[in-house]
Amino acid sequence: MSLKDLSTVVLDALDLHATSAVRELPFGTATKRLIIGSGNALPTGKIIFEGEDALFCDEGQYRAMLEREPDIDSVVVISASGTKHAPIIIKDLLARGLTSYLLTCAPASPAKDLLPADRVVLTRSNPEPITYNTSTYMGMMLTRTRENTADIKQHILANVAPLIPDFNRYEAFYLLVKPEFEIEMEMFITKFDELFGGRVNGRCYTPEQTLHAKTVVPWEKELFISFGYDNHSFGSERLAIPLPANCGYVAMLAIGYYVIGCIQTQKPPWFMKSAEEYVRLQKELFNQAS
Repeated sequence: MSLKDLSTVVLDALDLHATSAVRELPFGTATKRLIIGSGNALPTGKIIFEGEDALFCDEGQYRAMLEREPDIDSVVVISASGTKHAPIIIKDLLARGLTSYLLTCAPASPAKDLLPADRVVLTRSNPEPITYNTSTYMGMMLTRTRENTADIKQHILANVAPLIPDFNRYEAFYLLVKPEFEIEMEMFITKFDELFGGRVNGRCYTPEQTLHAKTVVPWEKELFISFGYDNHSFGSERLAIPLPANCGYVAMLAIGYYVIGCIQTQKPPWFMKSAEEYVRLQKELFNQAS
């Protein structure tokens, strides 16, 4: 099976959402709301509910959070697929009598089947290789940010793509992200983990964090990629990637993923060779866990 690289998937996702009506999120009011998400669903939730006095945790911590915060009266589970841990968590929440919602991209899933229709919010997505989750979380973020994805794509093609260098000169990459996008830094690290495993080192910090001994050990094979930031201080090898005016979370996500996808394209096809087998393995792992 021929799989698309992440940079192509980013452009496809921007096209999809350029023609999509943005959903409203009918989650109602809550005394204290808990948002549960696995992997990059969690920072997505932090963006969607930014500014609300909500609590956030992953699938391994939600029980402890419910015990520690007895006044939680509404829970939103974010799961692009509506599978894996999502149905297990929702069954537990319903047994506890908690008002529960599902934010998903899957029109049919075990998690969706557990809830009435008015407690399920469905956003659009493209079919993508395992773990990419680009159109999925991008569509969810757009419910909050309402950015113009056609403009984001044009910025990438006109101002980012021409700057992509020969990444094969480097074996490590350090992403410098402005503090206002700190929520998304873990999403970029996750992408390095998923696409490269231990074969390519990817780090991500704000310029302020970088001042705290992140560059004690220099290496000419580590490329410092700064996003919307003029880096005159860190690393000997540097690449500056411009951000559009009034850059939002979706634009930052798309541009960061696009650059990481270009690294993927130039490196050996480690992900492409392993993804199909991992689909089978992951199902076995989740079956064992449940």
